[in-house]
Amino acid sequence: MSRMAETKRRRPRRQFDEEFRSQAVRLVLDDGKTIATVARDLDLTPSALRTWVLQARADRTKGRTGLTTAEREELARLRKENRELRTEREIVNYP
Repeated sequence: MSRMAETKRRRPRRQFDEEFRSQAVRLVLDDGKTIATVARDLDLTPSALRTWVLQARADRTKGRTGLTTAEREELARLRKENRELRTEREIVNYP
């Protein structure tokens, strides 16, 4: 294996429960720690923690800083429904 391949290995995808995510986010939003510090301390990628923090901030501000979790879920549901309706329409209108 080349040196480049050794240093660019992706870490395995991990699952984190809601309680773990909430505690990590609280360290950033409530305790004032930086994303980089918390990510390093908890062995997370900063990008994953940043995503969690942005989502929590949107939820806390009732959507003033981004889509809330409920809004994201509704958007995903509506997009799926839209895809299904388009497919049904294409089937009905097929010559």
